[in-house]
Parts: sequence; structure tokens; C-alpha cells
Amino acid sequence: MKIFNFTQEFANQIINYDSVDAFYKKIMRTVEPTSIGFMYIEQGGIVGMHEAPVPQLFIVIQGEGWICGADKEKIFLKAGEGVFWQTGQAHESGSDSGLTALVLESKQINLA
Repeated sequence: MKIFNFTQEFANQIINYDSVDAFYKKIMRTVEPTSIGFMYIEQGGIVGMHEAPVPQLFIVIQGEGWICGADKEKIFLKAGEGVFWQTGQAHESGSDSGLTALVLESKQINLA
């Protein structure tokens, strides 16, 4: 797995269109069909250990939680942080306080 940071500090300022105090962080560009959705993990919730059927990008957009791989070592994530799993990588995710994540799944994910 690979950890990413999607917070504003890593975004580029938008200087076109008479923009003011606006920033953009590209996530990815798709060629293959892509599933995009939200995942809600409630307080104390867990998505059990499973293998990624296709490459998956999991970005926490609200709250905080944790992810782990087959080694069961928890890595904590907060809003603006994300993780990318390749096909076949075993993983689990959960939250002690609740979280909302943006989830992208596609056979081909090319992160910026």
C-alpha cells in the first residue's frame, strides 16, 4: 500500500480565471471505467480484512480512522489523507470516532 496526502498544502494555486485564494490538487485521470463513491464508517465500525479486487484509492474527507494491511499494523488517517491499494493487497479499515471516505476503484488508476 502507498499513503498519500490530499490536503491543501500539497495543492497548486489556481491563477487562471481571475481566481483568488483557490487551490487544486489533481487526484487522477482515468482511461478505464471507474467506480467513485463514498464510504461511511460509523463510530467503532470496521470494514473487515479483504483483498482489493481492483486498484482502490481511499481518501478520508471527514473524520479520522485507520487502515492496516495483512500485517495488522494500524496506520491512522485523518481528513485529507488517503491510501492506494493494488489489486490483491489485503487490507482492513475502521474508525473509533467515525469517518467518511471517497473511494475510487478502477483497473487503471494513474495518480497525479
